[in-house]
Amino acid sequence: MEAITIKTPEDIAGMRIAGKLASEVLDYITPFVKIGVTTGEIDRLCHEFMTNVQGTIPAPLNYCPPGYTPYPKAICTSVNDVICHGIPGDKVLKDGDSVNLDITVIKNGYHGDTSRMFLLGEPSILSKRLNAITYECMWLGIDKIKPGAHLGDIGHVIQQHAERAGYSIVREFCGHGIGKIFHEAPQVMHYGKPGTMEKLLPGMIFTVEPMVNAGRRDIKEMPDGWTIKTKDRSLSAQWEHTVLVTETGYEVLTLSAGYPPIPDFIKLA
Repeated sequence: MEAITIKTPEDIAGMRIAGKLASEVLDYITPFVKIGVTTGEIDRLCHEFMTNVQGTIPAPLNYCPPGYTPYPKAICTSVNDVICHGIPGDKVLKDGDSVNLDITVIKNGYHGDTSRMFLLGEPSILSKRLNAITYECMWLGIDKIKPGAHLGDIGHVIQQHAERAGYSIVREFCGHGIGKIFHEAPQVMHYGKPGTMEKLLPGMIFTVEPMVNAGRRDIKEMPDGWTIKTKDRSLSAQWEHTVLVTETGYEVLTLSAGYPPIPDFIKLA
């Protein structure tokens, strides 16, 4: 089993910078995510901002884990029933659409990884509720992070909240350790039992990124080898933060000035 790396103070400083820059890409692109724009144009704008303004590298571009073809774009754009890894292209965003923009930048060798949902025009009541519940799921999971807690504590509270609302948790994709490597140990499941899986230690850094479906949890992989959709074509939503385990709790590394309000039940240290 791959060992979990405990980050050094130098690593943590680098990850703070990378995390903030990733979130600032989402701040920048927010006014451009509107009815009539293509996902390809959103990708182009993000790519140019990363490379020309931030001096960052888009981590997804040409990323090629075993068994995959190289990912062809700088970001992921997952619209409506796309769960994750939607490839930007000619798709035009319409009134009522929901889209997740997943951003990972590399700065000085460190990866910052975060995603947000955007709802366009007049979204349905279902879309708004799914988005709100998924956002709460992410924060409830994050709020379980502290030394001595277990990864299963995070997954359990996320699963409970989603299923109580009548939704389902995607099982095939999960959060992950991150640092100088894009995806590393541990795997952070968004379901599970309290007190199970790895114990959290100060210096761990990983993502919490629940994927919640309005219908069943079953998935379908598209012919491009990357795009994952809900099998029943129901809506899906995802939010993501990169989080550091501190000596007393947690620090969210992917917050920025334009980030949506944090739920009232979360009290940041």
